[in-house]
Amino acid sequence: MSKDIRIKKGLNINLVGVAEQTISKAVLSNVYAINLSDFHGLTPKMLVKQGAEVKAGQPLFYNKNIEDMLFVSPVSGELIEIERGARRRILTIKILADKEQSQVEHPSLDASGASAAQVKAHLLKGGCWPFIKQRPYDVIADPNTTPKAIFVSGYVTAPLAADLDFVLQGKEKELQAAITALTKLTPGKVHVSVGKSGNSPLASLNGVELHKISGPHPAGLVGTQINKIDPINKGELVWTVTPQDLVIIGELLLTGKFNPERIVALAGSSIKAPKYYKTKIGTEIATFLYASGVNGENFRVINGDVLTGAKSSQDGHLGFYNNTVTAIPEGDDYDFFGWNKPIFNKISATRAMTFSWLTPNKKFDLNTNTNGEHRAFVVTGQYEEVFPFDIYPMQLLKACMVKDLDEMEQLGLYEVIPEDFSLTEFICISKQPHQQIIREGLDLLQKEIG
Repeated sequence: MSKDIRIKKGLNINLVGVAEQTISKAVLSNVYAINLSDFHGLTPKMLVKQGAEVKAGQPLFYNKNIEDMLFVSPVSGELIEIERGARRRILTIKILADKEQSQVEHPSLDASGASAAQVKAHLLKGGCWPFIKQRPYDVIADPNTTPKAIFVSGYVTAPLAADLDFVLQGKEKELQAAITALTKLTPGKVHVSVGKSGNSPLASLNGVELHKISGPHPAGLVGTQINKIDPINKGELVWTVTPQDLVIIGELLLTGKFNPERIVALAGSSIKAPKYYKTKIGTEIATFLYASGVNGENFRVINGDVLTGAKSSQDGHLGFYNNTVTAIPEGDDYDFFGWNKPIFNKISATRAMTFSWLTPNKKFDLNTNTNGEHRAFVVTGQYEEVFPFDIYPMQLLKACMVKDLDEMEQLGLYEVIPEDFSLTEFICISKQPHQQIIREGLDLLQKEIG
């Protein structure tokens, strides 16, 4: 029996350029890349050298602090470059793909009859453990710990993000295998959330606590659901997995193969025919970016959705956890007297000379312009109107900025990660970088308290 949860606080950002629900196969990429910035806080140790030949699923490096945690190649080919930055820190690993792919094969595992230790060992060896994230701190989960619960959000409210009800169709066997494995890893429940009016394959899974969610963004963020279902207190851990990563985990369990396939939503007003593409983690974005046609030349490619994604070059590579690539116009122009005239073509959480509240279903064509400069915090009460957590957002942000560890703990920093503040950052009239502030606060808290 499902439990209904209605989120009242929030703001839906309706944008032009939603991906049409048709799937095309992307052109095969010549070079695949793993960007180490996708694994926050990780210190990698290489297992292969530049110039080596690798198979798909073969370990490339491991976590210095947890040597059993392996990171594997998405394809077979030659490791052509290990890009390094300051102090020889590894930034990117690039692989020139073979025309004929070869694969590392592991034995399959029936999770229903396996122990927690066997499931962990299988996921670690097969390269699927990095798909399991931990709260607090938003890092890859430590396999030596035990979470009080595991959360999966199949409800999407982020603007232009991939529709999970659509991309998960036909993946029921893989999803069930992965969920069965996750139930072995926690003494608590595996919570799965779906849209109240949706048709998600996740809703028919066995062994889960099902929740039907409704409400505006950020109702679809897993952090919002954790806060309403089973909040995190000091000393507690929860793990999270995204639904498309569940499919990869399930396939490893059923077939013994690491198949990093992604169905990616190419969306945004700068795309002429936004749609879905079947590709792999680490592929070159250009292999599908231009297939749908682009409007003009002055646009920004975002690796992820418009609120939480990272700016990417047009020849960049798909992020490890991303299933959306967005292209919107670059906002490098300015409105004459834009601060002192009625505004009809932009979204705003206020009613001060703005009228988007009159047309809540209208789709807007927005660009990357922040419409203002960075300035001191202004107390308006707007954050609280769109922030559904039982937390004071401005006070928490200020505690992170002044590095007050006691206040950060008491105000609920353990419960949040940067994406939970993406909407408050969007509406912030002070143009403060909320997600960066929270990330730095989490890093400090982890360093000082652990």
